[in-house]
Amino acid sequence: MAENDNDPRMNVAFQGELGAYSHLACCEGLPDYTPLPCRTFEDAFAAVDEGRAGRAMIPIENSLAGRVADIHHLIPTSEQYIVAEHFQAVNHQLMAIKGAKIGDIREVHSHIHALPQCRKLIKELGIEPVVHADTAGACQMIAEKGDKTMAAIGSPLAAQIYDLQILRKNVQDLNNNVTRFIVLARERITPHPKDGDAMTTMVFQVRSVPASLYKTLGGFATANINITKLESYIEPGSFEQAQFYADFEGHPEDQRVAWALEEAQFFCTRLQILGTYPRNPFRNDPRVDYEAPHVKG
Repeated sequence: MAENDNDPRMNVAFQGELGAYSHLACCEGLPDYTPLPCRTFEDAFAAVDEGRAGRAMIPIENSLAGRVADIHHLIPTSEQYIVAEHFQAVNHQLMAIKGAKIGDIREVHSHIHALPQCRKLIKELGIEPVVHADTAGACQMIAEKGDKTMAAIGSPLAAQIYDLQILRKNVQDLNNNVTRFIVLARERITPHPKDGDAMTTMVFQVRSVPASLYKTLGGFATANINITKLESYIEPGSFEQAQFYADFEGHPEDQRVAWALEEAQFFCTRLQILGTYPRNPFRNDPRVDYEAPHVKG
């Protein structure tokens, strides 16, 4: 899949191979954009910085595996802003080359997180799990090998791209496997306070005094603002003070949110708003069942 030479602003960069779940998220979340695969998260950020893409689709956390490593460090140091969020159901498919049957399979390849999410299937079939760098890369390798004894676990989009047949659908042990993505852009695009429910993401560092975190968040509690996510992490090379990443419901221009942020400033050495964006409807109704979308080429 090539870059959109006519208007690179209509490219959306993602980390991974074609057919990865991040690619699927691009197709579902930004269907008018052309997906642009990148080798690393740093490369996806660079594609936006260098003008080769107008957006980046970046996974931030998974409902089973937790937060995605490194992202909390990359976003605050970039010059990009969160402009949207997307929730992608992770429905694993068992696939192999055409003509293969379940009884032919001896080993299954996939990402280190995908294989444990399909333990029941692997145990039932008595096949050998083989860790691969990513789900889409495993699917591509299976297609290239042409070996009926080898299968892969990946997205329905990967099966479509690499012309593999799906032997079993939705083989994950649990059906609540969802990855939350954020959409990044170089320009800050903030919805109007009256346009509907909004989410705001911030990072902050509190003063090294007793109860500083409690006092920082006290204003949010007093203003009845719902903090949906709060995580701490240590900056590389430092054990002195923790950094905090938080998502909360509301718009900075709302009076109660503005008051809470003003209160928080008194107890923080740093407070950075990473973006304010529309609240995704998935938060209201998290029942999702995605099928393989049409691939934009």
